[in-house]
Amino acid sequence: MMASQTVSQALETPRTTPETEAQAAGRQARPLRFITCGSVDDGKSTLIGRLLWDTKAVKEDQAATLARDSTGKQNELGLPDFALLLDGLQAEREQGITIDVAYRYFATDRRSFIVADTPGHVQYTRNMATGASTADLAVLLVDARAGILEQTRRHATIAALMGIRQFILAVNKIDLAGYDEAGFQAIAREFREIALSLGVRQVTAIPVSALKGENIVYRGEASMPWYEGPTLVEVLEKATQRTGQTTGFRLPVQRVSRPGEGFRGYQGTVAGGSIKPGDSVVVLPSGVEANVKAIVTYDLVRNAAVSGDAITLVLDRPVDVSRGDMISAIDQRPQVGQAFSARLVALSPDGIVPGKRYWLKAGSRRQRVSVRPTAALDLQTGKWEDALTLPVNGIGQAELDFDEAAIFDTYETNRETGAFILIDPETLNTVAGGMIDKKRSPGERLGTLPGADHATITLPARLIEQFLKTDFARAHAGEIRVSGPEEDGG
Repeated sequence: MMASQTVSQALETPRTTPETEAQAAGRQARPLRFITCGSVDDGKSTLIGRLLWDTKAVKEDQAATLARDSTGKQNELGLPDFALLLDGLQAEREQGITIDVAYRYFATDRRSFIVADTPGHVQYTRNMATGASTADLAVLLVDARAGILEQTRRHATIAALMGIRQFILAVNKIDLAGYDEAGFQAIAREFREIALSLGVRQVTAIPVSALKGENIVYRGEASMPWYEGPTLVEVLEKATQRTGQTTGFRLPVQRVSRPGEGFRGYQGTVAGGSIKPGDSVVVLPSGVEANVKAIVTYDLVRNAAVSGDAITLVLDRPVDVSRGDMISAIDQRPQVGQAFSARLVALSPDGIVPGKRYWLKAGSRRQRVSVRPTAALDLQTGKWEDALTLPVNGIGQAELDFDEAAIFDTYETNRETGAFILIDPETLNTVAGGMIDKKRSPGERLGTLPGADHATITLPARLIEQFLKTDFARAHAGEIRVSGPEEDGG
């Protein structure tokens, strides 16, 4: 067993094996992307380092570097510091923490993977959110001695908000807790309740020792005969890839290509669905319809394109299309409007200021937007509470109001066209990441939470914005519901 080897013996183990046919076939498919997250010092980097080591994904030169960098840092088992395989920044190595997201590729006989090791400190929440935004699955680590912490809840909530619906709860350092089965089961039950409140039903709880390599690649049968479930790598090999694409064709236009008088093409990366010559499309927000004449890439003309392809789309007639517009399926259009509700993760030290106008960046579009927080998640209780502001690292709900038409899908149906960031126009810093919940009716201003005490005021649409800018409206934002006349709804 690897856990009983010394540094020299471990480093002498061949790090690579001949590639099998199954490995080669697995590499032809898209790798499963997953993240490790959780509170600080729960052992995320050590677990992934151990996973890389035991799947023989560590090259000889990396093993030699690990042996050198582990000098004086060996644990009581005489093994190297596996976290050094992930923590590459000098500050990370000095402090023993993860600061930036570290991406690593590895493969087993059955599948290939891309793992993002994310930081656990609250001040690096934005880095964790970045890693979660592209993941199919989350491995959430919990210290068996400490149990569920606030940062555990925060990371689980962010992962769920990012649309991740597969969780592996790795109860780490189980060896330091005396391999306590009752403690493990209690943590698993508590987390499953949290997951259900977030809409996550697929949770696999595994007791692991990242240091000793138990239940990661190799089973810890000797130490945990009571655990009969799968190892971490077995769950990863059977996990499903997240599609999240229930919308039709989407092409956010990044550039209009006109190299000569006889050619006009619209360039971008397909963000959903598929397209082929002859299909009907609509240009938004203008609503102009056309048919696809040709699909061109850098080296050939194609007969189809799917999500993720970078293409140039040629239409059968001249239409007015600009950077920031979206070309979509004519029968499955995104939502176009000036008012949306969204969920936010505040990333700026100043938090989200109610009523302040920010730049909203979504794909190739940048638009002015006014943001009004309505609720915030209490990470201690897991409940949503009324809120008029959103502090740094806070998770909240907000209303977005645009000066001109905005184009979105809901994040649940398409995370490419349903996500955005907010930028402070004065400092140009990113202040929040967001996900679209739904389109609101023109002029609609809902109270913070259903059932909250409030007064309802109906005003002509032209007067709503003026009223909301008054001191009275701002002082009573949580008590007043303002709506337009019924003919403005929809």
